[in-house]
Amino acid sequence: MLNNIEGQNVPTVTFPTRQGDEWVNVTTDELFKGKTVVVFALPGAFTPTCSSTHLPRYNELAGVLKENGVDEIVCLAVNDTFVMNAWLADQEAENITVVPDGNGEFTDGMGMLVDKADLGFGKRTWRYSMLVKDGVIEKMFIEPNQPGDPFEVSDADTMLNYLNPTAKAPAAVALFTKPGCPFCAKAKKALKESNIIFEEIVLGTDATTVSLRAISGQTTVPQLFVDGKHVGDSEAAIAYANK
Repeated sequence: MLNNIEGQNVPTVTFPTRQGDEWVNVTTDELFKGKTVVVFALPGAFTPTCSSTHLPRYNELAGVLKENGVDEIVCLAVNDTFVMNAWLADQEAENITVVPDGNGEFTDGMGMLVDKADLGFGKRTWRYSMLVKDGVIEKMFIEPNQPGDPFEVSDADTMLNYLNPTAKAPAAVALFTKPGCPFCAKAKKALKESNIIFEEIVLGTDATTVSLRAISGQTTVPQLFVDGKHVGDSEAAIAYANK
């Protein structure tokens, strides 16, 4: 249990997935053959650490991971395909491929199937990540075998550092907006055209003007923040995007 199996092939499994209104079987050959794939496995969709940190950071670093030779980023959990698809949509993680190992076959083959009956979860995957090249596991980062749900080494930054210790992660960019705001639309367009990944915080949905005023001292939108620093309004956002 929880053995490092670097140098071995990934288990041969067929995953029943739901794509649109159809059932589609996806094989491990389709996922891994001829590709360099990063896999991160987590205990469950919609669970706290998985939703707040593990998946979002891989989605955020997807661009730089792919610049460093990764073809695809796969998130795997012992959940059914409907749960995984709903979670992916909720997370808006368009850079991630979710794989539902509903029967735990792949996870069992990896030696990572653990009992979480104390939480009412049944059998789940232990948290880990790995780099797979043409179906062969090159590197594994397995969380320490200790009580609870440790999250120390399977994160996206650790994987990026393995791939390229000199790679620079993108800045953390957040843009406060509100629906129907033309200046917000211009700011978003400029950021997207410059391929800048950003999180949009929509007033009335994700936050209020009280939050905006408390954080920035401003009451109008858009307002751009980069790495914890207030950059400014739409003109500042466009200037940042074009620099």
